[in-house]
Amino acid sequence: MGFALQVYHAACNGALYSRPFIESFEETPMLVAVLTYMGYGILTIFGYLRDFMREWKIEKCHIAREREEQKDFVPLYQDFENFYTRNLYMRIRDSWNRPICSAPGATFDLVERSSNDYNWTFEYTGRVVKDVINLGSYNYLGFAENTGACATAAGEVTVKFGVGMASTRQEMGNLDRHEELEKLVASFLGVESAMAFGMGFATNSMNIPALAGKGCLILSDELNHASLVLGARLSTSTIRVFKHNNMQSLEKLLRDAIVHGQPRTHQPWKKILILVEGIYSMEGSIIRLPEVIALKKKYKAYLYLDEAHSIGALGPYGRGVVDYFGLDSKDVDVMMGTFTKSFCAAGGYIAGRKDLIDYLRTHSHSAIYATSMSLPVVEQIITSMKCIMGKDGTTIGRSRIQRLAENTVYFRRRLREMGFIIYGNNDSPVVPMMLYMPAKIGAFGREMLKRNIGVVVVGFPATPIIESRARFCISAAHTKEMLDRHTGRQPPSPCLRKHCAL
Repeated sequence: MGFALQVYHAACNGALYSRPFIESFEETPMLVAVLTYMGYGILTIFGYLRDFMREWKIEKCHIAREREEQKDFVPLYQDFENFYTRNLYMRIRDSWNRPICSAPGATFDLVERSSNDYNWTFEYTGRVVKDVINLGSYNYLGFAENTGACATAAGEVTVKFGVGMASTRQEMGNLDRHEELEKLVASFLGVESAMAFGMGFATNSMNIPALAGKGCLILSDELNHASLVLGARLSTSTIRVFKHNNMQSLEKLLRDAIVHGQPRTHQPWKKILILVEGIYSMEGSIIRLPEVIALKKKYKAYLYLDEAHSIGALGPYGRGVVDYFGLDSKDVDVMMGTFTKSFCAAGGYIAGRKDLIDYLRTHSHSAIYATSMSLPVVEQIITSMKCIMGKDGTTIGRSRIQRLAENTVYFRRRLREMGFIIYGNNDSPVVPMMLYMPAKIGAFGREMLKRNIGVVVVGFPATPIIESRARFCISAAHTKEMLDRHTGRQPPSPCLRKHCAL
């Protein structure tokens, strides 16, 4: 009991893949699951005790409450809904929202803060923690720099054009640089046309409602990002969820949709849209795209691919998961991605056929009502993308793509050698390392910071309650020495895995 771990691999359909595709996830050991539930149970009991003490003024109350004269009104603050934030999250809040005061490159400088009231409020100490190794930012290709070609180009554009546009693209905010960016994105992805948006989240949430509506069916992966989920809900389409990266589950939903049609009327669906991501940012898994494309062709569905984390980070040319599998970009109906990660800028894009993009220009809320992208941001994207494509006359972009792939494989291998349980695909630069227990979430983040390493720790409700984890994001800017500093060079202990689980 406890240490008999089951490992399952996402084996591929060999006929559709040109390279090995293996993803591993370990089921939570029974003993660890029991102890984790016990830990949350104890925290919950103490939470209710503290609430009781706050109610009777024994302990100072920091939470928002209605005034006495508003007691008969509909409550603005639901105590039970805020229970987790009030009594669990607040105790480890120092592990998040840490203020930095430098470029978020391979290392950064951190403003030190302290709390005298269990993280309800923070005070700055006046000290700066220098050269913290950055294992949390999505700086996959290392373009988060305050020097170099990107910073220089963005600075020159700022001097010439200023920062803000103060208008939408359809009014007075459409510049030649915006159009150049969109042509460059289309060329980079190998599609007919593309359009850019100022916010990555809104690229999903505001465009999916323009693509699907009443009478349409959306099939969504259970681990899709909140922006995809929100976009699907705003579309008023019928939504059905399939198991994560499970092609049998997806095909069953597709088959049932074709056979039974719409509820009650049984008329055929106007449209079936499959929503998936390239890299899933909490699991480190890569979409089984060849199989998804085969299914969408078989059942005449449409495919919407979110490449927020995979664009720039996967494939020999950095063109994302389509490039990674050596597929034709024309097989993906709607290609979406963000400029916030590999390009270290802001915003997102939709790319595909010209008639699709022309339609979105007149029907997308994000295109019609949103302010144009800031020109320094546009220039950052253009310069970094040209570097990746080799259009700057150098091989810097290609070498960064290769270094990211090497760093990813090396870091994952070292963690496995040390006995840690990690999730996802071997080629994914998102590396989740399992912590499981709630007490470890804050403890791990704090202990890593003591060693000048900045990491992201994640727990419930962002993950299942028994699957808390640390999430590392590998960058091409990391040196082998930086990665060795995190993983250490000591021989792996046979007991380490046991201690990690417990």
